[in-house]
Amino acid sequence: MRWGEKRYNSLNYFLREKFGEKVYKVSLDGGFTCPNRDGTLSEKGCIFCSDNGSGEFAGSRKKSITDQIEEQLELISKKFPHGNVIAYFQNFTNTYGDLEYLKKIYEEALSHPRVVGLAIATRPDCIDDKILDLLEELNSKTFLWIELGLQTSNEKTAIDINRGWKLKIFDEMMEKLNNRNIKVVAHIILGLPNESHKTMLASIRYIIKKKVWGVKFHLLHIIKNTNLEKLYIETKFHILTKEEYIDLIGTAIEILDTDMVIHRLTGDGSRETLIEPRWSLDKRNVLNSIEKHLKENNVSQGDKYEKIT
Repeated sequence: MRWGEKRYNSLNYFLREKFGEKVYKVSLDGGFTCPNRDGTLSEKGCIFCSDNGSGEFAGSRKKSITDQIEEQLELISKKFPHGNVIAYFQNFTNTYGDLEYLKKIYEEALSHPRVVGLAIATRPDCIDDKILDLLEELNSKTFLWIELGLQTSNEKTAIDINRGWKLKIFDEMMEKLNNRNIKVVAHIILGLPNESHKTMLASIRYIIKKKVWGVKFHLLHIIKNTNLEKLYIETKFHILTKEEYIDLIGTAIEILDTDMVIHRLTGDGSRETLIEPRWSLDKRNVLNSIEKHLKENNVSQGDKYEKIT
């Protein structure tokens, strides 16, 4: 197959091809908040977002970036004692801060001898021109990608989940980042309240047309103590079954451009905080089921790409 043992262009495959070896990510907490939490736009946050800002497995913000990297390396030391890593700024909005502070923490991460690149998760409404200049500078000297939490291309759903920005903001930021040759990874959530299969696939077709470099597919997780939990208790909206989710992923893979890198096929949930869907806790089983679905239906990435361009 084109991508080693996979029927799709996985991040693992891409990084092996680029660096000649396996490269892990280490998740870091840069101490940021979000305009959707600090009162600038809202104090509620996106309805699905946990108290950790969707970074349950990142390092502790009480520690320096260097100490966090060392801590994360220690956690993976048995299976990955010597290789290089990508420093992943994960929690909350990682460009939402003072420019000099951003320079400091990004450079600190890059100064670690095992760090060969940066991944920065943020919002499209939190990157101004000065930050774009900084990202362009970083992009010229290291391997860099920016992660933007699109979640959905549907404007009504975006309001319902309290995303806090309209789709044109994503359009404009994609154009700016593409013009500077900065790689973008879009996050898509499958299973948002009241979204049909057609609506979810429309979001996937949207990112294809925007020529994003990579995509992260997330299964909607209902986490304790979130506004999403309250909505679920009140309305009991439909939760995707395992079979529905696997079918959606199969269709998504089929229509993606073959050059797009798939960073994630499902999310990681905490057994202690996840309310639904509980079937997703067995991540290995979910991934194996996706692989089985692709094989049994002879599905590979890009099989139907030409039909939607």
